[in-house]
Amino acid sequence: MARTSKVIITCAVTGAIHTPTMSPHLPVTPDEIAAAAVGAAQAGAAIIHLHARDPETGRPDQSAEAFGRFLPRIKQQTAAVVNITTGGAPGMTLEQRLRPATTFRPEVASLNMGSMNFGLFPMLNRYKEWQHDWEPAALEASRDIVFRNTFKDIETVLRTLGDAGTRFEFECYDTAHLYNLAHFLDRGLVRAPLFVQTVFGILGGIGAHPDDVMHMKRTADRLFGSQYKWSVLGAGRNQLPVAAMSAAMGGNVRVGLEDSLWAGPGQLATSNAQQVTLVRQIIEGLGLQVATPDEAREILELKGGDKVAF
Repeated sequence: MARTSKVIITCAVTGAIHTPTMSPHLPVTPDEIAAAAVGAAQAGAAIIHLHARDPETGRPDQSAEAFGRFLPRIKQQTAAVVNITTGGAPGMTLEQRLRPATTFRPEVASLNMGSMNFGLFPMLNRYKEWQHDWEPAALEASRDIVFRNTFKDIETVLRTLGDAGTRFEFECYDTAHLYNLAHFLDRGLVRAPLFVQTVFGILGGIGAHPDDVMHMKRTADRLFGSQYKWSVLGAGRNQLPVAAMSAAMGGNVRVGLEDSLWAGPGQLATSNAQQVTLVRQIIEGLGLQVATPDEAREILELKGGDKVAF
């Protein structure tokens, strides 16, 4: 993987993992999600990764209507690349997960590269009271849910969104997911440069030890060589240490309240912008520069913000 002094920061502003009880700073309403996205972009995020939520309950909402309440506002107020999830939340059907991206044809969409256990239930022990009944029920259900991403599912997403010129953030939670991506590259269903987001610290995927990070990078280097751009996502308290490793090795980084609620030990992040600022300080402290949205478009060979449907 060629080293570059420009580091792409992705910010995932809300996600589907954390629930309203866990942080008062988690964006839930369209206004909050739009403001979080704009703030993250102003702080230096080139790519904004987006989920939607029910504004009353905070429950994940994968309807096109929910995304439509904030996508145009983000585009009007920032130059950031918009990345729409196709992961949605574990338990959703593929049709549900695809609906926002097929409707709005973004420059980038996330794509999980394999089926896996996705254990969120350990977070049940951290809270005694909940704002909404769905929160503990959803966490408990993760004991017995397989997050489905079969070869057929992945091929469906690639063909459906690829025809619209959408590129992908390939989310790889374990070594096998890298090999799955190599399979689709060999078949010609994906093309370089691959934007490979290696994910560390989710129960059901690879851990977040430095050896795990190095193992995933070595494997990706061997499988993809100069055909990919590496990025990392460290869950929870692993966010900044894993990001620092990636930046030091020539990679890119992802932060945001989807992945971690924290700004330091025992300190809740007050905004997505705060996390972007923290990782930007690490990047610039290493003598590197943060990529602008247009530089990210050039690095990843994206179609441009004028070719989306919002």
